[in-house]
Amino acid sequence: MPALLRPPGPKSRGIVGNFPLGDKDPLGTYTQWARSYGDIFHYRFLHRHVYFLNHPDLIKEVLVTRAPSFRKGDAVRMNRRIFGNGLLANEGASWLEQRRLIQPAFHRTRIESYAATMVAYTQRLLTEWRPGEKRDLHSDMMRLTLEIVCRALFDVEIGEEEDRIAAALNTLMQLGTGGRLLLPQFLRRIPTSSNRRYDKATQVLDDVVYGLIRDKQSHPERGSNDLLSALLEARYEDGSAMSNLQLRDEVMTLLLAGHETTAVTLSWIWLLLARHPEVEQKLHSELANVLGSRAPGAQDLPGLIFTDCVVKEAMRLFPPAWALVRTATTDIDLGGYTIPAGSSVVVSQWVMHRDPRFYVEPELFRPERWVEESSKSLPRFAYFPFGGGPRICIGASFAMTEAVLVLATIAQRWQMHLADAPAPRPAPGITLRPAGGVHLRVTPRL
Repeated sequence: MPALLRPPGPKSRGIVGNFPLGDKDPLGTYTQWARSYGDIFHYRFLHRHVYFLNHPDLIKEVLVTRAPSFRKGDAVRMNRRIFGNGLLANEGASWLEQRRLIQPAFHRTRIESYAATMVAYTQRLLTEWRPGEKRDLHSDMMRLTLEIVCRALFDVEIGEEEDRIAAALNTLMQLGTGGRLLLPQFLRRIPTSSNRRYDKATQVLDDVVYGLIRDKQSHPERGSNDLLSALLEARYEDGSAMSNLQLRDEVMTLLLAGHETTAVTLSWIWLLLARHPEVEQKLHSELANVLGSRAPGAQDLPGLIFTDCVVKEAMRLFPPAWALVRTATTDIDLGGYTIPAGSSVVVSQWVMHRDPRFYVEPELFRPERWVEESSKSLPRFAYFPFGGGPRICIGASFAMTEAVLVLATIAQRWQMHLADAPAPRPAPGITLRPAGGVHLRVTPRL
């Protein structure tokens, strides 16, 4: 049998091969390789062969055209203790059944009904700000989005539980990726310090989520518009309801995804606005024209065009999900090469969103690019912050609504200024967090 022809790629570093996530600048490494080796490149890490795709047409093949030939990558599969059999980790017919059951809970009218809650919680946060103080905006946004998603998911005020839930979520996001994923399953069960922290954090969230499920089930007379109530009322085709375990898995997935990704996006937005006061001024002008002195609401979303562009551009430069990984379930031909079953296939929002073939001055923060004619001719997968195909993020509309309304509510009253603090480095984990936080000085708008 002739040797398998592989795409070009970086020289292998001995037995280990290449492990870009262990580099000082993984995002820079991936970008450099993409520019050097083209639309598809290959590298090996230990026994794993990785194929990295860098063209919208190839990405479409994986996420849409041949989606059934791929399953989720290791980062999700190795974190089943967190996600269980929820939408993020589920596969095949079971996933499709769950997706159809949950989709109505994210109907546009239901999401719009959360708008007042999103704005009210944001206004409450702003009562704590003091003119001229330096704040960690990443910490503020993590706390705010946690409060919002708990109200939307459970219709509860988390109050005293907030610090405990936030700490558990933070632990899972830190330990649920990186080198820990490389360990065999039996090593992940050894009671090391990190494994104990991981298990304890998961148990904390299990206790919270199951407690809320039981509370909802015990008081059906209360009625509510939150997502958990919608999931409790949902029925399969045979008339049966979700099991408590399945409810737990879905709620845990929505809690983690809904809290983390929007907070990360908003954190980068504040840094970008502080660095680009001319963009901030355009944003302020739109808010003044559309809102005047009143708070934003769902009815204002169509008119907040530039505000929406700011969010889109921030997610282009700093996509909260910076890469998607799939595993080929069968030998498949892509880009002129055969990708063997069991190989990892990576598509990266970070790399594609900064590709000069599709964006003029790709490294610049230019929100207005999204209302220019050139944006209308972009290939579908030159920009895909929420993924694409049948597994596109079910909460995309929720996330965009929340990000636009929180941005409008804060920017209407406050300005961000660079403080005497180190510039945050994008840290590629499960999401693209700003390492060390986003420390800015806040001042009221005059």
